[in-house]
Amino acid sequence: MTHSKAQKILIVYASTEGQTRKIARYCADEVMDMGHSVEMLRAADDDGTTLGPVDAVILAGSVHMGHLQKELSDFATAHAGELNEKPTLLLQVSLAVVGDDQKELADLDRIAADFCDKAGLRPLAVHQIAGAFRFTQYDFFKSWAMRYIAAKMEQDVDPHADREYTDWAKLADIVKDFASVKAPSANAKARGTVRPRASS
Repeated sequence: MTHSKAQKILIVYASTEGQTRKIARYCADEVMDMGHSVEMLRAADDDGTTLGPVDAVILAGSVHMGHLQKELSDFATAHAGELNEKPTLLLQVSLAVVGDDQKELADLDRIAADFCDKAGLRPLAVHQIAGAFRFTQYDFFKSWAMRYIAAKMEQDVDPHADREYTDWAKLADIVKDFASVKAPSANAKARGTVRPRASS
């Protein structure tokens, strides 16, 4: 454990097919293994009240049609003032991370920046996390669309089974680095000048 004082970390997520929810739960396990406490909240269940006595926040959402989920955007917008007073980490989940298409990777950075600008959010860090093909969750038309995307990525997939690309070891390192930041506002001085940092 890297702290003399345990922290309480809030993890807020939006998940469409389930991979981001799995990522959020993995983050929670890593945080608890460090001796901290965790509260998990599905963004759609936010009741608009204050965040309460939490020391840091992890936001996790996945990219669909060029945007993160509306419910996560709504949460970040509603609570931007509070979030900007705490170390906040944004995890953006996408299959585009798997490839090496520089245009797509640049698009991911733009999507994250647009999300933060719209919400008025200034996170400590932004990380791009590889997602998964969830063929067991797709309808007929989405399954065909995702098979086309897999072919463009030169990925051999089974249209009847899920395929996961999330690098769990890398995610664990990201979470451990973030949870080692001193609460409650270690990045306050940097927020006025530093753009969100994106990492693949």
